[in-house]
Amino acid sequence: MESETTAVKPNSAEFPPDLDYLSGFGNHFCSEAIAGALPQGQNSPLVCPYGLYAEQISGTSFTAPRKLNLRSWLYRIKPSVTHEPFKPRIPSHGKLVGEFDRSNSSANPTQLRWKPVDTPEGPTDFIDGLYTVCGAGSSNLRHGYAIHMYTANKSMENCAFCNADGDFLIVPQKGRLWITTECGRMQVSPGEIGLLPQGFRFVVNLPDGPSRGYVAEIFGTHFQLPDLGPIGANGLAAARDFLVPTAWFEQSPRPGYTIIQKFGGELFTAKQDFSPFNVVAWHGNYVPYKYDLSKFCPYNTVLVDHGDPSINTVLTAPTDKPGVALLDFVIFPPRWLVAEHTFRPPYYHRNCMSEFMGLIYGGYEAKADGFLPGGASLHSCMTPHGPDTKTYEATIVRGSEAGPYKITNTMAFMFESCLIPRVCPWALDSPFRDHDYYQCWIGLRSHFTWVQNDCISCNLQNGHS
Repeated sequence: MESETTAVKPNSAEFPPDLDYLSGFGNHFCSEAIAGALPQGQNSPLVCPYGLYAEQISGTSFTAPRKLNLRSWLYRIKPSVTHEPFKPRIPSHGKLVGEFDRSNSSANPTQLRWKPVDTPEGPTDFIDGLYTVCGAGSSNLRHGYAIHMYTANKSMENCAFCNADGDFLIVPQKGRLWITTECGRMQVSPGEIGLLPQGFRFVVNLPDGPSRGYVAEIFGTHFQLPDLGPIGANGLAAARDFLVPTAWFEQSPRPGYTIIQKFGGELFTAKQDFSPFNVVAWHGNYVPYKYDLSKFCPYNTVLVDHGDPSINTVLTAPTDKPGVALLDFVIFPPRWLVAEHTFRPPYYHRNCMSEFMGLIYGGYEAKADGFLPGGASLHSCMTPHGPDTKTYEATIVRGSEAGPYKITNTMAFMFESCLIPRVCPWALDSPFRDHDYYQCWIGLRSHFTWVQNDCISCNLQNGHS
């Protein structure tokens, strides 16, 4: 694919409305911004076309099984090693956590909910607007996850971000994101997700001004499409609907350009004199990508009962234990509810997994009030949760004769993990925390109809005489 060999700075460039993408999930992709820039027949020739440098980025160990092995070859104007030594970023960030312990977070079994966070008053880019809410494990030990949120009002300037700790799954709720990566550019809008793999350098621009959203970070593994089991060969998120950017580069000098690297939960900076987005061509299967959640093909019960939320899994990061996820990304999209003689909202539940929920737009079927777009909730391991009082009572009033009903104008999601999260102090002390969340269940009254005169029949039914 042909493109211009130079470009203005990505933090001021207008993204074209018709960006080209490659389609697929887990494919081996090839892309070149200048025809003939990809070497043929080998990965690292003595002299690459156009005098480019060959550089490999590995997302798994060299000896990982082939079906899991992730790597890409980048052909760039200057190699990424050409930078000054890393130094701790000053000022430090203070609200990013990569290793969860008693010193920086706490266990809390209470049902937690947060209202949407306001836009910052001062200029704040994606990096400074990113803060950890909760998580478990350790980026240093390569096992665990972190859940972050962000709120920003300015594009990143003369710098790029690199997360050496894990993959970022970004879920924008307000404002489009123009993301420039080493593989090319992609636009991620509310209702879409973007995945930035560990180690890739990227810039986030905000074409709509103030922006807000959610980020799941996983350590030591990568997201996969879930197995479909008895569903069959089709359904849920289709591989062809995942989009990968095409090669794009810039070659203008960039004196004083800063690489900001997240490493062990801390931020470090290094200076260089060129843009990291100087990759003219690339090939491989370790790539950033985006996905439009409206393309998800949901499944539901068609006779009785409410299906488990796992039926709506978009992506999963598995553990070594079959069927147990380090982190699942699950959505609750528009869909029909048709089950007969059934309490159709999500059931009351205590779960060995922990559930962090967010709302991109609309309302959520289990919460009539209080759960707002841009807000969040956390129901940790074995913490009871379920529909609020208004939702329960309204469902009972409709009765068993309720006809088919379509839930529209909604997109909620859940990050679900087998690891118990620890919550950061700034999340617990946040002025946006809803301290009255528990009140939404206090009004649930007893509907128990048994009376004392039924004692004899009750004993007989339980095998007593």
